[in-house]
Amino acid sequence: MKIKFSKMQGTGNDYVYINSFEHSIACPSELSKMVSDRHFGIGSDGLILVAPSVTADVRMIMFNADGSEGKMCGNGIRCVAKYAYEHGITDKKHMEIETASGIKTVDLTVNEQGTVEYVSVNMGKAVLKPEQIPMIAEGESFIAKEISVGGKLYTATCVSMGNPHCVIFTTGIDDMDLEKIGPYFENHSMFPEQVNTEFVEVMDSHNYKMRVFERGSGETMSCGTGTCAVAVAAVLNGYAGYGEELTIHIKGGELKDTYCEDGTVIMKGRAVHVFDGEIEYMD
Repeated sequence: MKIKFSKMQGTGNDYVYINSFEHSIACPSELSKMVSDRHFGIGSDGLILVAPSVTADVRMIMFNADGSEGKMCGNGIRCVAKYAYEHGITDKKHMEIETASGIKTVDLTVNEQGTVEYVSVNMGKAVLKPEQIPMIAEGESFIAKEISVGGKLYTATCVSMGNPHCVIFTTGIDDMDLEKIGPYFENHSMFPEQVNTEFVEVMDSHNYKMRVFERGSGETMSCGTGTCAVAVAAVLNGYAGYGEELTIHIKGGELKDTYCEDGTVIMKGRAVHVFDGEIEYMD
């Protein structure tokens, strides 16, 4: 059968979006692997289903390029909000979206033509307890502590934003071989569910440059939850203060994140429609 899809991206973090109000996908994991292939498929970081929800306005179900299911994607959820509004699934500019890591609230900035330009997302509270990230470590948090990876010591701060992140403040990130280093972090024994790793340079107290190696996808142009984790880590490491809007510069553009005193993180960024199409799919 033919399935309609939309290709969308947030700061270069691109997914294939399918309207699950109209299409029932029997094996979305396999479909994600097929559509994500940049040579034989559509080309994306994964697949996101925009689905009905009994607890929110819409539900986001996401799969990585390798077919593994993800809990949350900051760039993806902005595009889900844009998709739901522009496809008439809901007319709300303040909506709730169900994810595998809980319900997230979003606020839309809509232009006179009815197009969503910016989406601000309440990403919920950052989780710092190791067992809840999850990671294997003692103590109430893992902030600016050493970790041995691939025979080298790094100073890391670990955070969960619905999925696990390991933030490394360092220098010379443009010259780092992430395809070599990234898998060592991703599959480190301290992280039973693998981990996303952010390598960050401090430009000044309000600007940070980041590269990310995502579990299941490798290096990507952007990671919304990753920029949130960087904002949290920046405050916890004394580079910035609570309540300050930080600009995180990534390969795909920039996101603005605020780590609030109550522990919540607010992320703001663009959501961009790339193209629509149809794909042949057999259950």
